[in-house]
Amino acid sequence: MTKELHFKLEDLTEIAKVILKNVQSKTLLFYGEMGSGKTTLISAIVKEMGGVDATSSPTFSIVNEYEVKDDIVNHFDLYRLKNEYEALDMGIEDYFYSGSWNFIEWPEKIKNLLPENVTVLELSLADDGGRILKISQKKLSDD
Repeated sequence: MTKELHFKLEDLTEIAKVILKNVQSKTLLFYGEMGSGKTTLISAIVKEMGGVDATSSPTFSIVNEYEVKDDIVNHFDLYRLKNEYEALDMGIEDYFYSGSWNFIEWPEKIKNLLPENVTVLELSLADDGGRILKISQKKLSDD
């Protein structure tokens, strides 16, 4: 089942709540063009989860770790990866099986390494300057 939401930046707190109520996996895949708001949305979700540290895109470090209430969020920005071997070299599979949350921007870069059960968030720009978010649960072995 896919849920589609139209929102503006001032609605981010409510959108983060909706996302957290609709996830069935601790691995969230964020799809969208550059500038669609993936990192901004992740920041709102981390804050809603009780994170107090400032969040930012881990473009150069590839992964940032945030403490949230009773858990950890690993935030990946895979834009700069050249291939899946680079992800394996950094131990990405260890993160996936750690039991922590994993928020992944540009997951298409590692599509063969992703865990089986994921929540997919597809962001796009709306004509009115807002955003369109599609949330769906996927079992990647069914693709």
